[in-house]
Amino acid sequence: MTTTYKKSGVDIVKGNKFAGFIKKKSPAVGGFGGLFATQEIKGYKLVAGTDGVGTKLKIAFMLNKHDTIGIDLVAMCANDIIVCGAKPLFFLDYYAMGKLDLKTSKQIIKGILTGCNQSDMSLLGGETAEMPGFYKKGDYDLAGFAVGIVKNNEIIDGSKIKQGDIVLGLPSSGVHSNGFSLVRKVLGKNLKKYAHTLLTPTKIYVKDILKLKNALKKKKQKIMGLAHITGGGLLENIPRVLPKKVSVELGRGYWKVPAIFKTIQDRGKVPCKDMYRTFNMGIGMVIILRPESVVTALKTLPGIKVIGRVVKGNSSVVWSRLK
Repeated sequence: MTTTYKKSGVDIVKGNKFAGFIKKKSPAVGGFGGLFATQEIKGYKLVAGTDGVGTKLKIAFMLNKHDTIGIDLVAMCANDIIVCGAKPLFFLDYYAMGKLDLKTSKQIIKGILTGCNQSDMSLLGGETAEMPGFYKKGDYDLAGFAVGIVKNNEIIDGSKIKQGDIVLGLPSSGVHSNGFSLVRKVLGKNLKKYAHTLLTPTKIYVKDILKLKNALKKKKQKIMGLAHITGGGLLENIPRVLPKKVSVELGRGYWKVPAIFKTIQDRGKVPCKDMYRTFNMGIGMVIILRPESVVTALKTLPGIKVIGRVVKGNSSVVWSRLK
């Protein structure tokens, strides 16, 4: 019997329809992050993003380990706003539980502060909400909010991506913070065996992307597009930054897929397409560059890999079997 994300309780298609409804009602809502212009800061736009860590929290509850989940929270927000080319400025959190446990709470905040340090953000404030009777004992929920800033002429929106551009990927640190409803359903009673691996915090790409941006700027070159590979995996997130009439062709075997994904796929008999539509599969951030910028990227960011190219198409992801 095959297992899919929808069978585990998460309907990506329905979620996309809801996102489309919001976009129609509020056109200012952005892709990965929303851009906002203000007359008080001429020549710049503010970029804001919000996210949580989903049911990865269940793994933290299982191990009673809470010092890294805050890193995940910051990462999910910071990685989204960096996609626009923004430099993150500050972060706020929302932390809710039935009854405040100081030991757990201190661990969570420690993680948030670590994440803020990794992304050069200040923890500006937040809300701690005790809600007796609403959460089970030991359970809590987290949400985060990040704000950054970008020069108008340095906004990365993917609009100038064209056929012949090169697609590169920065490796993920594992499953990150998406697809855990499917993970938990597939692994079931074996979940605890993999819990420490699954709890590895989401990689924060802020410093890498800003470093690359600055290196290219010195050569009068730019990043053409960025995609944070979160919910929807490679198949849904890359098209979000593509113009019409082009697609991205990814090369099978161009990067190493971490073993945890093979375990999930084999144990759950998860179809390959569903894996790539749910998880990052080892690539946490996709970068699209002009061919002449690739050498600079490879020299600037250790671990970055060429994973494909931009081809004629319809804003989708297709596969190459060249390798």
